[in-house]
Amino acid sequence: MYRRTEIVQMFSTFMDLEADKFSKWLTDVRLHKSIQNCLNHSPQNSRQEHFWALYWHKHWLLKSNDLARIHIQAYLQEPCYHVSRRIVSLLQNTQYSVADCFQMANAEIETILKDFDSKKSSSLKAYSTMAIKSRLRDILRQRKEADICSDWALLRKVSKKLFLEAHYNAGLSAKHALQYRLAWTCFKQLYFQTRPGGTASLPEPTAQLWQQIANLYNNSCHQLAENIPLCTAKTIENWLNQSIIYLRAYQHPLVKSLDIKTDDDNPILDLPDPASDSVIADIIAAENLQDRQNQISQMFDVLSKALQSLDVKSQEIFKLYYQQELTQQQIMQQMQMSQSTVSRKLVKSREFLLEALVKWSQELNISVTSNQIKDMSVALEEWLRNQLGNFNVNP
Repeated sequence: MYRRTEIVQMFSTFMDLEADKFSKWLTDVRLHKSIQNCLNHSPQNSRQEHFWALYWHKHWLLKSNDLARIHIQAYLQEPCYHVSRRIVSLLQNTQYSVADCFQMANAEIETILKDFDSKKSSSLKAYSTMAIKSRLRDILRQRKEADICSDWALLRKVSKKLFLEAHYNAGLSAKHALQYRLAWTCFKQLYFQTRPGGTASLPEPTAQLWQQIANLYNNSCHQLAENIPLCTAKTIENWLNQSIIYLRAYQHPLVKSLDIKTDDDNPILDLPDPASDSVIADIIAAENLQDRQNQISQMFDVLSKALQSLDVKSQEIFKLYYQQELTQQQIMQQMQMSQSTVSRKLVKSREFLLEALVKWSQELNISVTSNQIKDMSVALEEWLRNQLGNFNVNP
């Protein structure tokens, strides 16, 4: 159990960085008064960080307190900072500072809160530390790929999933996004068929090629729906140039500042009385946090043992893929095996670990539905990406 002052600081202060290092804590007056008010009306046994993390997360989910998100953002300052320092220390020749990554991490908190499930994770801080690390790596990887690619090389490297996500994010309807994707598919088929991969700089498509792409699109557009209008070569060219803009914007989003305010004149929002608040009652009545932490620890032990039981080559592929973040192509070259073999071993190994999780759940008399298996699969991938380095994998 923490002292009152420690709980207040956890949920009301923000880090101030100077020269990429921690300088001091800045207190948000609104948050300070808010958490003080809650503590004044709460039972003594509620002075635990997990209690208040779940309390504010539940208020955020219910949209019942406008300060809930900012309280959690204050609470997660240290994970954001420590993960940012760790990632920057591992990068070579990076243009991003700790402060840059710290701001990116803070910008991802809203998304992390949406994905957090208190019934499946031991604590909000532990989950957020893993999620921030994963999201920062993905953001920096996407930005690096976007930065080093020419426009046409970018169209070759992007996946179908990312292509559609970028267009949906730009506000296109599903119908128009699919039209853009078909144009992109035709472009790839005709432009890259005679050009080997691995070139960052590629020549501009010719007018003749644009016309060929338009012809292929017009012959294929019936796949989308009836009455899809035919397109000219100029329309296809304009679409793909716009797609490049959407992709770079999606892979390189602007980072918003924290916009911390410490003005004492800020109005204090009416807060519910925590002593009679159903949210607090729900949390107090929830299953014991220590029990959930024990279950998470057991799950990690199950995964660790299953990982150790894989054959040596599969362990090595996991190490290269998740720890060193090599592509399947790079692993293929390093281990002198076909890419299909690398891909198959990755898939089979993940399936083996997932089966171990399902079996462990059934031994605890937990019925496992198809949706729960999907959740387990997502959690497994997150564990592999973020925690694999903490376990001994045979060389």
